[in-house]
Parts: sequence; C-alpha cells; structure tokens
Amino acid sequence: MKKIRVLVVDDTAVMRKIVSEVVDRDPEMETAGVAANGRIALQRVNQVSPDLITLDMEMPEMNGIEMVRELRKTHPRIPVIMLSSLTVKGAEATLDALQAGASDYVAKPARSIGIPATLQQLQTELLPKIRHFFPKKKEVLPVLAPRSTSLAPKRRQRIEVVAIATSTGGPNALARVFEQLKEPLPVPVVIVQHMPPIFTRTLAERLDACSGMKVVEGEEGQALQAGHAYLAPGGYHMETKREGVRVVLRLNENPPENSCRPAADVLFRSVAACYGGSTLAVVMTGMGRDGFLGTQVICDRGGVAVAQDQASSVVWGMPSFLAKEGLAESVLPLDQIAGEISKRVSASMQLR
Repeated sequence: MKKIRVLVVDDTAVMRKIVSEVVDRDPEMETAGVAANGRIALQRVNQVSPDLITLDMEMPEMNGIEMVRELRKTHPRIPVIMLSSLTVKGAEATLDALQAGASDYVAKPARSIGIPATLQQLQTELLPKIRHFFPKKKEVLPVLAPRSTSLAPKRRQRIEVVAIATSTGGPNALARVFEQLKEPLPVPVVIVQHMPPIFTRTLAERLDACSGMKVVEGEEGQALQAGHAYLAPGGYHMETKREGVRVVLRLNENPPENSCRPAADVLFRSVAACYGGSTLAVVMTGMGRDGFLGTQVICDRGGVAVAQDQASSVVWGMPSFLAKEGLAESVLPLDQIAGEISKRVSASMQLR
C-alpha cells in the first residue's frame, strides 16, 4: 500500500525531528523530506512530490503564510496543515493562513510539556487530520446530486433560530456565509466551529467585521437577540436554555462529544429543546460526524436542515451524514447557503 508522503516544514531542528518521528511511527505514512523555511520548502515540493505538508507559522526568509500563497499558485490541491501557537498572534496568523489557502491546522504543543507529551499530543491531533485527507476506498462517500432548493417546508412553523455546525474548512466557509448576510436576520444564530480557546474569539471578531450580523463569542448567561450570532467559545460546550420569555446561553466543561468541545450535537440538542420545530440547522464542511445526531433531534421535532455539498467542502464529513440519511432538505454549494438561510427565514416570517 502506498504510504502518505509528508513534507515537514519548521525552522527548529527539534520540531522537525519530532513531527517526522510522529509521522514515521504511523505505518501508513512516511516523511518525504524536511525544510527549515518556506523558501526551501517550495524547492522540496518539486523535488520530493509530497502528498501533504505540515507547516510552521513563524520562520525566517519566508513564513508559513507567504509560503502557502506561493504554493497555491502552482499546487492548488496539496493539503497543508499549519502548526499554530495558542496565542492571539497565533490565532490571527492561522486565520490568515487558512484564508491564503491552508487546509487545516493543529495547535502547536507548548515547549514546557516536554518531548514525550509533545509526541503524544501530535500523534493524537495531527495524524487523524492527515488521514482524513486520504480516505481509504471503502470510506469514500458517494457524490450526491444537489437536492432541490424549494422552500416548501415539511412543517409550517416560523424559524426562530438558526444553528450552524462546521469544522475543517469552517472559518473560510463561515466568512463566506456571513459576508453575504448584508442585513441582520430577524432571528438569532448560534454556531459551533471546532476551534481551541482564543481562536474562537478572533474568528468571531473577523466575522463581525465582514457581516451585517453582530457576531460575538458566546458568554455565560447571555440572552439571545435577533440579528446577533453567537460563536461557541473554544474549550466549552455551549447550550441554549429558556428562562421565562428569554433564551440564554449556558457554557460548561462537560466531557467532549465526538472528541470535540464545543460540540455541535450538544448545542443542537439544546436548541431543539428550546425552539422545537422552529429551528433551521445548517451543517457545513468538516471531518467526522458531529452535528448529525443533533440534527436528527431537530428534525424529529419538526425542524429543517440544510447541508453543504461535497464539491465546495474542504472535507465532506459532517454534512455528508445529513445528505446520506435524507435529513437535509437542501444540499447546496457554499455560495448558496447564505441566500438559502435568508430565504427560509424570510418565508417563515409570513407564517402565523
């Protein structure tokens, strides 16, 4: 079986050795080469023809963002996974790299945890992301034709909330959706994007800057308002809870679900409990199946679901389950999702 060939790019020799060791320990992968900066890495790409690149952010001569921009001019499809520091600066740089064409990222282990813990963390977090870009044949999902975008709902209830779930490829997908929402929706929006602490606040600020919606990182006890979007903070599950006439956010550090915290299933179940069939669920690009069981609960209560299509997804994992199981009324390209949300919400406002 052909191994996944990985080019490891980092300016520190220790980190190059650690990442290479993690890759080479996996029987399905091998280190194709290493490079100490982006300029050398671009030469290595042509020399060793890697299947995937792991890329440090801060390097001399040519940093990670600059390298991604150059790489995409000649190699638009090679997956690039950034190693990002858990700082505000790291979050900003990661989102810039994703916007430039990086495929995904993992948190770079803190130097203080030592080499054994660093190896374990990368083995747990990096290797599954590498594998997901190279599904085995039996795991390849069928390409489904987009479903009709008809607004005829399966139930006649007003939409009172929009719940969005996304993961790999999500920051760019969310940016595309929210920049197309030029006017505030007459309902609140709640979002789970699989991201660590700090990153979610930075993402919320960026979405707020590009949208007609007011986008914030969710806070404990915050009351939901129409025209506002609330992004679950990294490291916390976010739920909705009805308190009298208000619906407020509740945060907790309960165990991860689907290896995620925040998890979309947690949010979606709570939204179904608060809003029932008055919920529009939207599941976009991402690996795994988080959001699927929560969407089932929403649909069982009479709500409606929309999924992103395979062609426009970075990873067609999460939305594929909705499409395959018939939960999604519409399976749409990314550029049509904002319009679909607006049309469905607007049409439902005519209902009593």
